[in-house]
Amino acid sequence: MRWLVKFLATGFYTGYTPIAPGTAGSLIGVIIYLGMYRLSWLPYLLILIALAFFGIWISNKATIYFFKEKDSKRIVIDEIVGFLIAMFLIPLRFKFIVVVFLVFRVIDILKPFPLRRLEKLPGGWGVMCDDLLAGVYANLIMQIIRQFV
Repeated sequence: MRWLVKFLATGFYTGYTPIAPGTAGSLIGVIIYLGMYRLSWLPYLLILIALAFFGIWISNKATIYFFKEKDSKRIVIDEIVGFLIAMFLIPLRFKFIVVVFLVFRVIDILKPFPLRRLEKLPGGWGVMCDDLLAGVYANLIMQIIRQFV
């Protein structure tokens, strides 16, 4: 069962990518989004909520079982779910996916207020919450961009 925790927390092992594992995890988010975009807003939202709580649990377990460090770079389920949040209510267009992907990655890397503080939360909460909020920020920015473009 522990291998499944590692497999899911690391985004199907993309977290072991030697360069930019968070970006690799976000690309898994793109693939999952392509499978989810046809859902209406309510099932999509319910899946996001379930994935957020699942991500908190699984990243906590992965930290305890394998990584023994706070917010290991190998754990990328947070980037996956964060990207899915960033794409909430965004129509399927290649240009939108690219812009959201880039905006999400920049926000995740720069960690504007209060994202860095959220990393200090205990266990899986600290792993996930900064990326969940980064996804909200990216989504809001994209919604604004869509209004003006």
